Amino acid sequence: MPRDDTAITPELLLHAYASGVFPMSESRDDPEVFWVDPDRRGVMPLDGFYASRSLRQTLRKNSFSITYNQAFSQVVDGCAAREDTWINGTIRALYLALHQRGAAHSVDAWYDGDLVGGVYGVALGGAFFGESMFSTRRDASKVALAHLVDRLVCSGFVLFDTQFLTPHLASLGGIEISRKAYHRQLARALRVAADFDASSPAALGQDVVQRITQTS
Repeated sequence: MPRDDTAITPELLLHAYASGVFPMSESRDDPEVFWVDPDRRGVMPLDGFYASRSLRQTLRKNSFSITYNQAFSQVVDGCAAREDTWINGTIRALYLALHQRGAAHSVDAWYDGDLVGGVYGVALGGAFFGESMFSTRRDASKVALAHLVDRLVCSGFVLFDTQFLTPHLASLGGIEISRKAYHRQLARALRVAADFDASSPAALGQDVVQRITQTS
């Protein structure tokens, strides 16, 4: 889609999400931003998250400490700290601005006091638009994603948009739907009043496992 980063504001970014498009850049060093509305959209059914036996065991052990919004900028930077990334300076600044306004959230995974994984995205109505996730320790991003799904279900969200379907997301229950189907789901989700409530603590791992098992 057309490139235009000359007038992108946080308000315009939220309007773009509500219209079904999201921003990307070719690389961290490319100053331009383009809008994407894929023919096939990745989504994570909130009643279809798949946690393997080993992931359920890791969750029950509470191997990672989970917080919300305590390390938003670090999570974004962790997601961008790879050879190929679409997160350039403009995009990073926009999400930090949305976070300051309470529209963007992170799930932070800690191990022995160090941030080792996380996921971040944007909440709008009953839709959560997952942007990216990272992990520097085995299963950290999977645990963060499981906690995110649990938080979305408990908070009344009805759509978890993952933008694209990767093999990693597919292994966790992610699916791909058509653009038309996605826009229908988005229109319904935007009419829902959900609340991420990042100020409340994360659930215990065993509770997350129990709820995921009940809904999947």
